[in-house]
Amino acid sequence: MEFCRSLPKIELHAHINGSISEKTMQELLQKRSQEGSKDPIERWTTTIEKGDKSLDEIFAMFKVIHQISNNTDAAYKITYDIIHEFAEDNVKYVELRTTPRAVPDTGMTKELYLESVLKAIADCEKEDLDIIVKLILAIDRRSDVNIANETVDLAVKYKQISNGKVIGIDLSGDPSVNDARDFIPAFKCARSKGLKLALHLAEVLDQNAETESVLDLPPDRIGHGTFLHPEVGGTESLVAKVKQHKTPLELCLTSNVKGRTVKAFDNHQFKYWYDMGHPCVVCTDDKGVFATSLSKEYKLAAETFDISQQDLYQLSYKAIDHIFDTEDTKAILRQKWCTFAENTFKANIRNLQ
Repeated sequence: MEFCRSLPKIELHAHINGSISEKTMQELLQKRSQEGSKDPIERWTTTIEKGDKSLDEIFAMFKVIHQISNNTDAAYKITYDIIHEFAEDNVKYVELRTTPRAVPDTGMTKELYLESVLKAIADCEKEDLDIIVKLILAIDRRSDVNIANETVDLAVKYKQISNGKVIGIDLSGDPSVNDARDFIPAFKCARSKGLKLALHLAEVLDQNAETESVLDLPPDRIGHGTFLHPEVGGTESLVAKVKQHKTPLELCLTSNVKGRTVKAFDNHQFKYWYDMGHPCVVCTDDKGVFATSLSKEYKLAAETFDISQQDLYQLSYKAIDHIFDTEDTKAILRQKWCTFAENTFKANIRNLQ
């Protein structure tokens, strides 16, 4: 664990609302309690401290999260705290993702929500934290095509306003709802505007047809990809397309096992793709909800799949190739990794990369 904490890391699959720490949640709930609101503080404390959560508990937690993140001050604090927590975990680059939210009761529009999130990112940048933060806007599968197009428009607008902080579009939400193919025109529009695509795909069984169509885009990265390969219900055709485009996979071990889409850690799709040398990026998904950290995920991967420290370093280093930021940023990050390797392994860097 000491090595995993010291290892510089890349986080490419972190949902803002799901990444709220216990500390931040308690502070926000306490503030609302002082203001006279009656939020289920005890319910949150019970679920977060248990660590291992059933699906019912997970849904209950998200319900609480949405209740307290319904105003711009909360959106700012949540984002600000998450960035600091990732920086403390030695994450050097993170792409946060979020669905633009409007809450008429509090006066929060989607624009005000995004501006609060971007202000938190900008304020952290002023503090000179050793972390680079970018933002991906998510299209919720439960939404309709018009809302999806609106999300793309917001991403294009704030990409310009934020001087490139907004860099991509995500497809997320309940994977059993609607059909991802409905959003393909929105994805194509986003790409034409210079936005990258990091799409949740094949999270549940029996979606091979829609996954096949979306892979034809192709996406720039795939979130989870739990049921892509034939051994778990996918197809050789899906695997061939992913391999053909060398599409990186964002893999979240704890999330998949606790969310019960994967039976056990040693059954995780990470092994299938990692063993064939396909681009894989270890991620957290929802570090608050699943009581994890990126260091814990690396430790878990190392212990489950017998990965050496040098190979963990390679896994982390290669993740730089798959960020959505510029080549200049990649060069800066690679230098940080090289410095770490020189100090840690006392070996020829070329042998480790």
